[in-house]
Amino acid sequence: MSKGRGTGDGGGCPPPPETRPARVAVLLSGRGSNFVALADGCARGEVPAEIVLVLSDRPDAPGLARARERGIPTRVIPRKGLGQQEQERQMVAAVRAAGTEWVCLAGYMRILGAEFVAAFPERILNIHPALLPAFPGREAQRQAFEYGVKVSGCTVHLVDAGCDTGPIVAQRAVPVLDDDTTETLAARILEQEHRAYAEALRLLLTRGWHVEGRRVVFG
Repeated sequence: MSKGRGTGDGGGCPPPPETRPARVAVLLSGRGSNFVALADGCARGEVPAEIVLVLSDRPDAPGLARARERGIPTRVIPRKGLGQQEQERQMVAAVRAAGTEWVCLAGYMRILGAEFVAAFPERILNIHPALLPAFPGREAQRQAFEYGVKVSGCTVHLVDAGCDTGPIVAQRAVPVLDDDTTETLAARILEQEHRAYAEALRLLLTRGWHVEGRRVVFG
C-alpha cells in the first residue's frame, strides 16, 4: 500500500468535502480523442472537473486545435533542444501555474520522468489500450491481436515511473472477434477507452480510495 496525499496511513484520497470542480491538465501528443471524451464528460456535468490546460510536446498535435475550439488554454513544450529533464521542469511549472490538481495523459507518447511523476504523486492518470499488465508500451492493440488473445480491452491506471506499471483504477474488456483486424479491434477498444477514462476520473473525484499493491480500491 503506498502512502500519498489525502489520508494519514493509506495514500489515496478521502471522499471530497466540496463540489468545486477539480482542475485538470491534459498531456497529449496526437489527435486527442480521449481528451475530447474527458472534455465532453466535464461539459455534460458527468465528471466534476474542469480542464484548465492542454499541454503537448508537439506543436502540430491535432488535439491542440480541438482544445482551442473549446476555449481551453494550450501550451507546447517540445523536448527537442531542451532534453527531457529541462522539458519536464518546464512542464511541471506550467501545470502548477494553471492550478492543476490532476494530470491526465491522453495519447502522450513519452514516458514521464521520475521528477515529473514525483511532482504529482498519485495524481497522474493514463489510459492504455490493453488489459494491463498484458501488452504494455506502444501498439498494444497490434500486440494483442498478433498474440492471438480472445479478449483485450483498456486500462485506466495511476502513473508511476515505469511504463504502464502504475496501480490500476479501472478496466474494460473487449472481445476479439474471429473476423477482426488490428484496425477494427483498435476502433472498438477506443470506444471503450472514451467511456472508461471519464468514468475512472469521476470515481477518483467523487469517492474515497486508496492504493493496495497494484490496484486502486474504492470505499
